[in-house]
Amino acid sequence: MYNGLLTTIQSSFSALYRLVDLVVISGLFLIILLTKQITLDINYLVVLLLALSSFLFLSQTFELYRSWRTSTTFTMMAYTSLVWGLTCTILITLAYFTKTGAIYSRLAIGLWFISTLIALNIWRVIFRAILFKFRRTGLNLKKVVIVGLTNAGDKLAKQIKENPELGLELLGFYDDRDPSRFNGNGDHTLLGAIDDAIALAKQNNDIDHIYIALPMKAEERIQTILTGFSDSTATVHIIPDFFIYNLLHARWQHIGTMQTLSVFDTPFEGFSKSLKRLEDIVLTLLIFPFTAIPMLVIACAVKLTSKGPILFKQNRYGLDGQEINVYKFRSMQLVPKTEGKVVQATRFDARVTKVGAFIRRTSLDELPQLFNVLKGEMSLVGPRPHAVEHNEEYRSLIGGYMLRHKVKPGITGWAQVNGWRGETDTLDKMTKRVEYDLFYIQNWSLMFDLRILVHTLFTGFVNKNAY
Repeated sequence: MYNGLLTTIQSSFSALYRLVDLVVISGLFLIILLTKQITLDINYLVVLLLALSSFLFLSQTFELYRSWRTSTTFTMMAYTSLVWGLTCTILITLAYFTKTGAIYSRLAIGLWFISTLIALNIWRVIFRAILFKFRRTGLNLKKVVIVGLTNAGDKLAKQIKENPELGLELLGFYDDRDPSRFNGNGDHTLLGAIDDAIALAKQNNDIDHIYIALPMKAEERIQTILTGFSDSTATVHIIPDFFIYNLLHARWQHIGTMQTLSVFDTPFEGFSKSLKRLEDIVLTLLIFPFTAIPMLVIACAVKLTSKGPILFKQNRYGLDGQEINVYKFRSMQLVPKTEGKVVQATRFDARVTKVGAFIRRTSLDELPQLFNVLKGEMSLVGPRPHAVEHNEEYRSLIGGYMLRHKVKPGITGWAQVNGWRGETDTLDKMTKRVEYDLFYIQNWSLMFDLRILVHTLFTGFVNKNAY
């Protein structure tokens, strides 16, 4: 009963979000004017109306009021901040070109800009937390079935069960095959044949989402299934296999009158390439003033506590497999290099100096790589560069390993902030690291980079695997 009720009123959430946003923007505007003893005259009223109309327009443009059920809190906050930031930009631009800026209190407007940004995000996070709590207790659920008892379906089922805050209730699987033919580890409920799922979807509206997890080679069968589900109100999704997943991230190119798909390619072409480079330069220059003194202190500590150079150069593969020299603060005693073999640092490694142990544990030994970023050899965010010897070893063991080099290596990356860093003493560890690196490449966006950088700032520097 409650599930149906909350599912029914969920369509009202969009209107609720709009209403609360308008109240927050207007309320803070009036409160600040009141506290600053400023009269709400026609000039300030125009500003408020322009802000509200611009915010609503931009919210529609950027789909701010869509369902964030399967998105991260950071993504939701990033879009909210973007929309309000653009709204403020519009107001400032209009004031500049109409030469009316002197009419308004800059302090009051500035306080309004900042307080509204904070308030819009805070109320969303609180409301989202409340929704998550309801969903974990079984309320506000979307009912899900999976068509195809396959490895892809098994992985999806595990993700649904491991993330109850998504509010997805898995009813079970539908497949024409016998369950004994499934090779996965999951203990799943087989509800019936695929035709049973189609019949059930047509008869009632109890199924909200249907995920088809059949291999793409079963094209005719999938088309028949889609035709069947088209006579229902359920939302239908297809889980792509590896081949189709690559095609979805492919880029069309033209050679004369011929069209080609670039399946294995860099996401950084044209505008994206320029945006990525601009991001690296601007953020690195902003970071430098905060790192200059720590870098000087570390350099002195390294020089005074052990013999050898301050910086250590490592030969690594960069973009497209080109070899580059990556800079780090030296953290080990100088020892003869084992010919043809890289000896990774291990926990309690005797080669690591006392200063080296600290800067490795806090990742401060990576700071000189900011110079690699400015030189254009590395990015702030990207797959971490591995030793050349490791590249040659793992490229034959892990499928898609060399695709990591379709982008510049990074100081931090998606794998690192998810804990996949440090010694790779097993093939499984390196495989997981590569999986995260390829996910980053296939899903790159400026917002994704900023998310990783924020994650690094709060949790990425110190890690149990950093030694």
